Amino acid sequence: MRRRTPTAGLALALFAAVTATLTTTAASAAPAPASAAPALAAAAPDISVTNVQAHLTQLNTIATNNGGTRRAGSAGYTASVSYVKAKLQAAGYTVTEQYCSACTYPSNNLIAEWPQGPADQVVMFGAHLDSVSAGPGINDNGSGSATLLENALVLAQQNPSMTKRVRLAWWTDEEQGLNGSEFYVNSLSATQKSYLKGYYNFDMVGSTNGGYFINRITSTTAAPLKAYWDSLNLQPEENVEGQGRSDDYSFQQAGIPTSGYAAGASARKTSAQATKWGGTANVAYDSCYHRSCDTTSNISATVLNRSADGVAYAIWQLAVGGGTPTNDFSVAVSPTSGSVARGGSTTATVSTATTSGSAQTVSLSATGAPSGVTVSFSPSSVTSGGSATMTVSASATATTGTFTITVTGAGSVTRSAAYTLTVTGTGGCTGGQLIGNSSFESGGAPWTASSGVVTNSSSQAARTGSYKAWLDGYGSSHTDTLSQSVSIPAGCSSYTLSFWLHIDTAETTTSVAYDKLTVQVGSTTLATYSNLNAASGYAQRSFNLAAYAGQTVTLKWTGVEDASLQTSFVIDDVTLQVG
Repeated sequence: MRRRTPTAGLALALFAAVTATLTTTAASAAPAPASAAPALAAAAPDISVTNVQAHLTQLNTIATNNGGTRRAGSAGYTASVSYVKAKLQAAGYTVTEQYCSACTYPSNNLIAEWPQGPADQVVMFGAHLDSVSAGPGINDNGSGSATLLENALVLAQQNPSMTKRVRLAWWTDEEQGLNGSEFYVNSLSATQKSYLKGYYNFDMVGSTNGGYFINRITSTTAAPLKAYWDSLNLQPEENVEGQGRSDDYSFQQAGIPTSGYAAGASARKTSAQATKWGGTANVAYDSCYHRSCDTTSNISATVLNRSADGVAYAIWQLAVGGGTPTNDFSVAVSPTSGSVARGGSTTATVSTATTSGSAQTVSLSATGAPSGVTVSFSPSSVTSGGSATMTVSASATATTGTFTITVTGAGSVTRSAAYTLTVTGTGGCTGGQLIGNSSFESGGAPWTASSGVVTNSSSQAARTGSYKAWLDGYGSSHTDTLSQSVSIPAGCSSYTLSFWLHIDTAETTTSVAYDKLTVQVGSTTLATYSNLNAASGYAQRSFNLAAYAGQTVTLKWTGVEDASLQTSFVIDDVTLQVG
């Protein structure tokens, strides 16, 4: 996993923790493997942790023979690629090497595909194969690489019937900024990206004082990974430490659903985690993180075994079956409610998604509209995965009140979603500027903000006056929010949200968005900015909110900063002008 540079104080604290606990973690380096998988995973094979460890031994030997490292672009990395590639080719995989010319250390990604299953329905599993210069990288990330390799070999050996195609990747140059995976994702066409139904990342899955972490744990994509660990009563948690720091981020940025396992890096295990998972509280999950001691002794066989078996369970759940999967889809409406005045109209977006099997044609309709109200869709039918615009129009004599409209999608099955509509008795536009205290000069109200966000601090200049909203800028893991609820009248011809934004950062990258500001109206994201958008002075940002006419919505800005190197998001002069 890529390191973020800690502050000097944090670095000293981590060094002290490592020094004090090397003996403790080494003593637990190879606990007994977990017991056999429960009935939940009966259809999936048991992955031999002994075989996974044998791959780790080979990677450790490769590093030893090549200056103690498998860093991208080095002889140790090239030998690692050759080892994995030879195993995959012998098993019958279609294997390609992709030269990453844009990498810090130009070298090859290794891509393998099991040539069974539909080519336009791909589930992808990946792990970075490179280490840091300081050591052999056996937990980081030989553990993920070896776990994938043994799973690939078992899949080939069993050769089951496939409902989806399995693609595996071993990435280069992850430690220099996720460069290998980013290069691969950027090389894909829009059609090729649409074939990817999910990407699963495995980075550091054998930590000696490890935890059980899942990327985007509440997502549908994460469900099979979570189901397996839940069956072992492990009570996994969200992988907060790894957010934006491994190769799943490259796919996430391209809009591809992602998840993955991790066992933790330099962050410390809490007392609550030690109680439920074992291990030592207030000690790093991996005390040899990015150090020369990250060898085969720096692996927990128990954690590694549970990770490897969980990967197998996910592959079998997602891509293995005895026949064609049932075709199914979902329907959702955004926003979920709206208001329309007599003689007016409002719109919402109806989204569909293929939840299993193949995409299908979905015909859209609506029921429950009151007298005088019509609901139409453009287009009236979509291929699951597509969306349509729903227009709700009220006549001059429409029945007033609040009603539940059921939006129905009909295909091989029928799915529906609810939309709450309020019809009011009068139309017309009450124009003007709707944001209260738009320049923050009157204190906090009616804004709702994190402590210290609305400020007249001279460290960041306001655009006008003395006050502004300053989100983040701490140089440590931090989240700030700023929001205001606004009632938007119907019947106007223009609805323009505008604000002035200044972004100041200490980040030096030109390619990785470490710190982010998300702008939302209700649950819909209007825009995301990051340290990559830093510039001197303020820039005006504007958005059309006509889709929210007749509704009361919450405008929200959320700034999320990672563990080091500050980024400040400074906002001033917010307006919502209607007319």
